[in-house]
Amino acid sequence: MDYRYIKVNSLLNKITTKDTLFGGNYTIDPYQNCEFGCIYCDSSFDKTIYIKSNANEILKKELKKVDKGIIIVGSVHDPYQKIEQNTKLTRDLLKTILQNNFSCHILTKSDLVLRDIDILSKIDNCTVTVSIVSLNETISNIFEKNVVSPSQRLKIIQKLNNQAIRAGVAIIPLLPFFVENELEKTIKIIKNHNARYILHKNLELKGDQKTKFLNFLKNNHPESLEKYGKLFKNNYAPDLSYIKKIDRLFVKLCKRYKIKNKV
Repeated sequence: MDYRYIKVNSLLNKITTKDTLFGGNYTIDPYQNCEFGCIYCDSSFDKTIYIKSNANEILKKELKKVDKGIIIVGSVHDPYQKIEQNTKLTRDLLKTILQNNFSCHILTKSDLVLRDIDILSKIDNCTVTVSIVSLNETISNIFEKNVVSPSQRLKIIQKLNNQAIRAGVAIIPLLPFFVENELEKTIKIIKNHNARYILHKNLELKGDQKTKFLNFLKNNHPESLEKYGKLFKNNYAPDLSYIKKIDRLFVKLCKRYKIKNKV
């Protein structure tokens, strides 16, 4: 993995339509591209990680010019990649968010977020969502082998909630034909680990990422290739009837196990 420090002219992006999934008003990404290289993610293409070295300086200026709101930290690329251990860039940005009385919603797969509990516990209405594609270690290793195990990620949820930091799980993306049969068991286990909510969103495959993902299935799970072809056809999203079926199942299971299906 190659790391390059860059300077940016802006960091804070305003969300112009209502964010029904994460409830944010703004987004920031301390890094461009991602070390984790998850098979389903288009961030896995480029092996160069760009570190926005002046991000904190820029954010301090930008926050003085906008209305208070919730900042999504890591909207595209994980803010707690391994390089964050050295740069502490995300940690510095969180300090700035705290000092300017903004709130934040962190999206991550990494247990490094626990390092910053001292700051997160002081941020008003702070939320952390930890993404998991499957609690099955085998499936997780297939698609996201460079990330801490699902069991470790569940422990992140417990530790954050024990510190009064609202934390939940995102099953994003929901991988067709790999996770549906285990969905009820997954939701039950997540609930038992004190998650405050469970979010989900179906897999989307756009452009070159679709080609890459389907080639991965062809080489590693050829039994799924034809199913994906029929489900996605010429679209970037699964067939609408499949999406509605999964949505109904999700709502049903969340009601059964008394856990929210939104933030």
